[in-house]
Amino acid sequence: MRTATGERLRVTVRGAVQGVGFRPFIYRLATELKLNGQVSNSGQGVLIEAEGPPNLLREFLLRIEKDKPPRSVIQSLESSFVDAVGYSRFEIGESKNAGDKMALILPDIATCGDCLREIFDQTNRRYRYPFTNCTNCGPRFSIIEALSYDRANTSMRKFVMCAECKREYEEPLDRRFHAQPNACPQCGPQLRLCNENSATLSAGDDALRQAIDVVKGGGILALKGLGGFQLIADARNDAAVFRLRERKHREEKPFALMYPSLSAVRVDCEVSELEERLLLSPESPIVLLQRKPRIDHQQSGIASSVAPRNPYLGVMLPYTPLHHLLTQDLNFPVVATSGNLKDEPICIDEGEALERLCGIADLFLVHDRPIVRHVDDSIVRVMCGREMVLRRGRGYAPLPIRVKAEIRNSKSETILAVGAHLKNTVALKIDENIFVSQHIGDLETKQAYAGFCRAAADLPQLYDAGVDVVACDMHPDYLSTKYAAQMAVPTDFVQHHWAHVAGCMAENDIEAPVLGVAWDGTGYGLDGTIWGGEFLLAKQNGSFERVAHLRKFRLPGGDAAIRQPRRSALGLLHEIFDNKIWDRHELSFGFSPVDLTLLSEMLEKKINAPPTSSAGRLFDAVAALIGLCHVASFEGQAAMELEFAIQSTTDESYSFEISDTSPRIVNWQPLIDDISNDLERSVSTGSIAAKFHNTMAEIIVAVAKQIDEPKIVLTGGCFQNRYLTERAISRLLDENFQPYWHQRIPPNDGGISLGQIVAAGRRHRRHQIAGRAMQVA
Repeated sequence: MRTATGERLRVTVRGAVQGVGFRPFIYRLATELKLNGQVSNSGQGVLIEAEGPPNLLREFLLRIEKDKPPRSVIQSLESSFVDAVGYSRFEIGESKNAGDKMALILPDIATCGDCLREIFDQTNRRYRYPFTNCTNCGPRFSIIEALSYDRANTSMRKFVMCAECKREYEEPLDRRFHAQPNACPQCGPQLRLCNENSATLSAGDDALRQAIDVVKGGGILALKGLGGFQLIADARNDAAVFRLRERKHREEKPFALMYPSLSAVRVDCEVSELEERLLLSPESPIVLLQRKPRIDHQQSGIASSVAPRNPYLGVMLPYTPLHHLLTQDLNFPVVATSGNLKDEPICIDEGEALERLCGIADLFLVHDRPIVRHVDDSIVRVMCGREMVLRRGRGYAPLPIRVKAEIRNSKSETILAVGAHLKNTVALKIDENIFVSQHIGDLETKQAYAGFCRAAADLPQLYDAGVDVVACDMHPDYLSTKYAAQMAVPTDFVQHHWAHVAGCMAENDIEAPVLGVAWDGTGYGLDGTIWGGEFLLAKQNGSFERVAHLRKFRLPGGDAAIRQPRRSALGLLHEIFDNKIWDRHELSFGFSPVDLTLLSEMLEKKINAPPTSSAGRLFDAVAALIGLCHVASFEGQAAMELEFAIQSTTDESYSFEISDTSPRIVNWQPLIDDISNDLERSVSTGSIAAKFHNTMAEIIVAVAKQIDEPKIVLTGGCFQNRYLTERAISRLLDENFQPYWHQRIPPNDGGISLGQIVAAGRRHRRHQIAGRAMQVA
């Protein structure tokens, strides 16, 4: 019979506390302090009960936060002292699945140093085992099917642990204690190499070695990785890379590279201290790095077709044991791009890969651990000494953004946001947490839309949450908006650029009033036109006012202008010169006479030529005007080439005007006139590009001065541009404004779902407050 002595401390820890060694940490700490009790996982987080002398219980409580495991995140720690019940020892209990599911799911974590040493140690039983992991690393989000995070709720449940793995799994002091994907060569997942007919050519380590020979020989390998398939090719072999481009229908968009080591990266790229930390971090994202200048015109070892005309390379280091083994044996950089066709999600199972990647890959290196959901590699760029996530996937998703009480509401409504049409993500708000999904992509194909539908259903299902409200974009033709309209819950339509601003405010934990600068390519405006060069004043009541925007011009052919920047240039010049433009033969931009006749009719009759205030299309137009990019092979190419054209910095800028109307209109015509004059004087393209970027930064400063709001938010796809963003931040600081920009959530449309939830949550709270006021009255 147990004897109750001392006090009992009851603790509930919420946050990222499952799958990070939190329970063994609690066990060791309690054992050290000679406390009795138990610790267990639950859908809410980690539940702890400890009994002992009051002074030791208080020390125990303080050390939970002070000494917690490095990968854990404590969002809340609720504690209370109650009567002891007489525990006889401290133990790790079974998971409790009752109650709401609120525990945070960790992203997939890059291989830790301990596991890395094991796979290269010939005396270790996991030597060259590509699925080695422990509590400190390995798959999480890509294998979990339900909370709580236990093996039975993951795709590892089919693998029965051998006696040695089971011993590690059950030993609280072992680093593999309750490491849910724990396995070894005897009991875990296995590799096999197969051809396009699914015939097995080899298995185990032989499969890996044969796959390595395929890449060495200039072939293309489809590799089943952590969150989906990757296409692997020798990054030094121009013929192999070109062949991959042809087969994947990816003309010029840069390929990501995987290097075998940091020292190998330094041969080709400049690597700052922060960039080094990112490359070596547990998130292990793709990092955009500046290429090193070549001495005496020496060519880089990287094939020119990897990133044509691009001064940056997207670089990552191996982040799974399989990648480490592959790159160690190859000892040269490889292209490691998503295993998909253009505008399709990455493949996650063998059958899908053999069907969709047949004709792209020469051979397939696969394994039998199921991938529950696709998770792309994240992409990060350093700006102003901080990391900025441009694509949020492996390593970052689905960790949440915590929101203030103003966004919560008395009814604690669960809100699902379905994002935008391009660079789609979905998000789910449960109480104070907004869980933003992994990158889903552009909803341009049947396969992409199917992937979106799976993701939109996945988050609520994972958290066993009933959706009360669905938030979506106002654009009536977005597939995500149509999906929301089919749901049997109230729909909240959120203006696109307001979602950008609201999301950036939430990420930076700031409150209105704020002046939001939302610059991107396309967004459906409140007036039914295409917005994209917006200045939105966020108000304390949760609403916004459009206080300024760029002058509008027409886009002949509508969406066709996204693929042909020369159409934006034509529309821009038509806005200035009207029909006199057709007398300027030097402005044909390579259009045929037939095309020019058709385009002139569109502009003159205003048919299929919607007006836009888009900053993104203004960037496109200028890139076409100065001869950098008339036709784009991927979204954003013209703006990228305009940024990359800048060779040296200057403080010079062009002219512009701002009206005194409401809203204010920023007239870019003086800017275009100045560029035309520079072109006539044969001023260099690099100088024109720098002065244009400087002008755009000065426009932000000038509008900020007129609105006189000290807090400025920079958001939207245009702020992926490093020169523009850093120049705007610097100038705003010079003028005593406080700028804010994105860090962990993308500035592009990948951040829209977060903003939709924030905007919808504030609107619903405002309506509740108004309703209560009416009841009181």
